[in-house]
Amino acid sequence: MATVRLEAVSKAFDEGGRRREVLRELSLTVAPAELVALLGRSGSGKSTLLNLIAGIDRPSAGKISVDGVAISDLTDRDRTLYRRRDVGFVFQFFNLLPTLTVEENVLLPLELIGQGRDGASRAKVSRLLEAVGLGDRGGAWPDRLSGGEQQRVAVARALVHGPGLVLADEPTGALDGETGKAVLALLVNLARQRGRTVILVTHSDEVAAVADRVVVLDSGRIAERQ
Repeated sequence: MATVRLEAVSKAFDEGGRRREVLRELSLTVAPAELVALLGRSGSGKSTLLNLIAGIDRPSAGKISVDGVAISDLTDRDRTLYRRRDVGFVFQFFNLLPTLTVEENVLLPLELIGQGRDGASRAKVSRLLEAVGLGDRGGAWPDRLSGGEQQRVAVARALVHGPGLVLADEPTGALDGETGKAVLALLVNLARQRGRTVILVTHSDEVAAVADRVVVLDSGRIAERQ
């Protein structure tokens, strides 16, 4: 689990000589093991905020800390290490590597932190694939799976290295309604069983309803809290 704190965070982009403000002095605290949904229309700043928390980008102003570490002040190398060790990602379009099998895709985060392909790592992957209902598909290629199955693999990959923080960017957006509900329930249940802090980006009130708390973004600011 992780504590995430944002203090007066702003983010602007230069576009063709013009400055576009995406986030404006946004402050937010996410408690350990809390599931928070970031809800808002397209362009409200949800994905930008997620990228800042992930250390993919830096804020233009303000401070972002995770478990007391100011990730916004880290070097590029240290932010990469932070993402590899401490963060699990679930993306809208799965982002599985087509040249790797299901098992190899899930193993990848462990390899990036130096745990390799030893027996313990493979056993961990096997348990997670069983947990997501794909225990017999470890040797399959991603293009042989349905969209829902690919997203379940992505959930397993996000959790395999035991991150304290899970970031999910529209994780059901590419799935049909029933499949999306099933994958969302799986993500929520697995994360809660393991005590992970989850920040989930969505534009759907139905998806946001699974969260402990909903934070509504509008034009880069927090418009409403529930």
